[in-house]
Amino acid sequence: MLRLRILTALILGGVLLLGLFALEPRWTVPAFGVVFVLGAWEWASFGGLRSPATRLVYAAAIALLLFLGWRLTADAERLEIILGVACLWWLIAFAWLLIAPERHQPQLTLLCGVLVLVPAFLALARLDIAHRGLVRGPMIVLWLVFLVIAADIGAFFVGRAFGRHKLAMRVSPGKTWEGAFGGLAAVALVALAGAACFGLPWARSLAFGCAVGVFSVVGDLTESMFKRAAGLKDSGGLLPGHGGMLDRIDSVSAAAPLYALGLFSSGVIA
Repeated sequence: MLRLRILTALILGGVLLLGLFALEPRWTVPAFGVVFVLGAWEWASFGGLRSPATRLVYAAAIALLLFLGWRLTADAERLEIILGVACLWWLIAFAWLLIAPERHQPQLTLLCGVLVLVPAFLALARLDIAHRGLVRGPMIVLWLVFLVIAADIGAFFVGRAFGRHKLAMRVSPGKTWEGAFGGLAAVALVALAGAACFGLPWARSLAFGCAVGVFSVVGDLTESMFKRAAGLKDSGGLLPGHGGMLDRIDSVSAAAPLYALGLFSSGVIA
């Protein structure tokens, strides 16, 4: 299983690099859209929509919202408002994880899918076409991916070696506090490397990177919460060894709005 996961991850990594650096934005942005529409198809099952017809309707509705959001966020002020609302949602999701992870209603779950998927798409798409000086969008998106991967890999290996204290027993029994701190340590290294690469203040980059890392963990746990409530082990079977599309973009979906909001509002990119 580990070999299959690694092979799939390598293929996904190659596709991501090809999409970011070989395609023009007019193709990369729709490609991001396809990824999140596939995520919407899977999310529909979290909200009790099990027939292909109802899931297709939900995915089509999300696709329409992605398009409308893209048009709307050509204005930077509107983009920052949407990203700010998304960050607030993830704080609410964190409280939900802590207080009542067992409480769910199908209609509310479907609404939450909008808050998860649409802002994340807008964040990634707007980052991809952004620039300032020598700093270009694809490199900025790749740095986000590195931060999220660092959190995931650090948590996996540290948790496997030293994990003793459960992080969220009611949601994801396999995750531990030791693993979470290991993931944040890995994130800190990537954040410092990014600060050196892009010429950013190291202290602020470190704090910002760790905050993005925390949000990525919340995203992972939130998707686990919805899967558990729906009685599902994986969001789907699209990616061998990894489950569904949501199982791969859950952390990025939570981290991207905060990441984009921080970079746009601070003027690092425009």
